Amino acid sequence: MDRMDVDPPERDEAPRKSNEPRTEAGAAAVRSIEGWIVVATNLHPEASEEDITDFFGEFGEIKNLHLNLDRRTGYVKGYVLIEYTTLAEAHGAIEGGNGEKMLDNTMKVDFAFVRPPPSKNRRGADKDREPPRKTGERERSKSPEA
Repeated sequence: MDRMDVDPPERDEAPRKSNEPRTEAGAAAVRSIEGWIVVATNLHPEASEEDITDFFGEFGEIKNLHLNLDRRTGYVKGYVLIEYTTLAEAHGAIEGGNGEKMLDNTMKVDFAFVRPPPSKNRRGADKDREPPRKTGERERSKSPEA
């Protein structure tokens, strides 16, 4: 039986720091200006701010909570942003809330902000783009051929 050659998996150009927080998808989570923001999705439309505060308050002090409501119905749009002061509190909310049920809906909880992954070829990525125009210069259409 012939053996098939297999390419080794590609490695990231920059080594991952083992201590930096990661999302479920593996992206590097980043801190906002004031704290760590967690997003919970698939919230029940009838969930109240009190329900959410009671549930997520068990993981640490909630610094800020942003709950969007639908203007027409007045119900929750399905997600909430929760800010914690420390990374440990945010991690606790993600581990404790992800996959848990609130009013019969299973929530998905993860970090809200992530650092984009490093591109493979940063310099060559923009080579097909047009160079930036000079300040004050505007784009003109071509004159019709005579």
